[in-house]
Amino acid sequence: MATPPLPTVPILRDLDAAGLRLDAIAARTSDGQSQLAREQVDGILDRVRRQGDRALLELTEQFDGVRPDPLRIPADALATAWQQCPDPLREALKLAHRRILDFHQRQKPQDISVVGVHGERLGRRWRPVQRAGLYIPGGRAAYPSTVLMNAVPAKVAGVGRVVIVTPPGAGGMPNPTVLAAAHLAGVDEVYRVGGAQAIGALAYGTASIPAVDVISGPGNLYVTLAKKAVYGRVGIDSLAGPSEVLVIADHTADPDQVAADLLAQAEHDPLAAAILLSTSSALAEAVPLALEAQLKSHPRAAVCRAALQDWGLIVVCPNLEAAAGLSDRFAPEHLELLVERPEPMAERIQHAGAIFLGGWSPEAVGDYLAGPNHTLPTSGTARFGSALGVETFLRNTSLIQFNRRALEATGPAVLTLAESEGLHSHAESVRLRLSASADPAPAAHHRRSPPPAPGR
Repeated sequence: MATPPLPTVPILRDLDAAGLRLDAIAARTSDGQSQLAREQVDGILDRVRRQGDRALLELTEQFDGVRPDPLRIPADALATAWQQCPDPLREALKLAHRRILDFHQRQKPQDISVVGVHGERLGRRWRPVQRAGLYIPGGRAAYPSTVLMNAVPAKVAGVGRVVIVTPPGAGGMPNPTVLAAAHLAGVDEVYRVGGAQAIGALAYGTASIPAVDVISGPGNLYVTLAKKAVYGRVGIDSLAGPSEVLVIADHTADPDQVAADLLAQAEHDPLAAAILLSTSSALAEAVPLALEAQLKSHPRAAVCRAALQDWGLIVVCPNLEAAAGLSDRFAPEHLELLVERPEPMAERIQHAGAIFLGGWSPEAVGDYLAGPNHTLPTSGTARFGSALGVETFLRNTSLIQFNRRALEATGPAVLTLAESEGLHSHAESVRLRLSASADPAPAAHHRRSPPPAPGR
């Protein structure tokens, strides 16, 4: 049998050309969001809104080949999945859960309470949403880590009911490891339905699946388009795209390790992006050879090759400053710094979902158990987006309590501002109170004569 060709990963030395290629890679998902896919998602959502459970059962049978009746998986099935989990996997899940829980417990924001100069009380308080829906993908692999990364911050936030939707497998049930992780994380309800129809159920509610307040979790193009369509009716975490890693490496990096880290993203999805920016020409030329050596025995070689051919890139940079500039232009989901001095390099970076510093910090530890969340902004959205966290499942409320002295001191400025905007009743609502404040007997304006005595 002929040896497969080397992965087609272009090596660029022109920084302008590299920047344009990075822009194209970042836009790969928006280019794929065809009008046909949007129309299909709109049709699915409308059908779920009108037909409820019936639509969920029929669509799941159509797309997944099983009819999940009933939709809800009983709690004892989750407990059984946990009990039947092999000991090494159960211990690994417990370690991951413990580390993720510890990190997210430190994220809880504090309420703010301030007393102003005039005695007014100002504050901001945080409260959890009542119901959160977590989408856990099926498809090419099982993702118990995604269960933990979504469920733990929701539970730490204090969400009243945490609900999972996940596609059923060929036997009618989701992957048992996903169910085991749901049991470990204390998830309240699990439903065996996936795709855009699952997002519709969480947003609109059905007889079996009550509507939620917030939806989180990654999915395919149809799930992402559905989340985008229902945003406003419910909150969402983000519009996550395919996974991506950008590695900045100098002469100290090991080409085999770099190749393994690139493949760790490429194996996710044919749309995954794997990018190397290196100040070493020797490393840039060695990495493709290392990629091919590892792909020879890779169980997902076809997926990796597709991703590398379409969305792989190697750039030789004149210095680390240029590499940092290209990285910020791309704003990667995952950024690895395989350089001699990673800490000062990390300080240069402005835009990244997560930064992995040094050769002992492969991105895989962040995927599973480092502690920080692995649900990160993709496709350039790290310029303004953040990782999923406890705040995803919280909302804050402002508290304002003025007293007489505070309104007397600030009211004239409020009048001036309201009148400048032409908002008469805004001004009048303050003016009436200031007038009452100046009246020596303000209660007289509201005093009523007592009713006549009975019989008079």
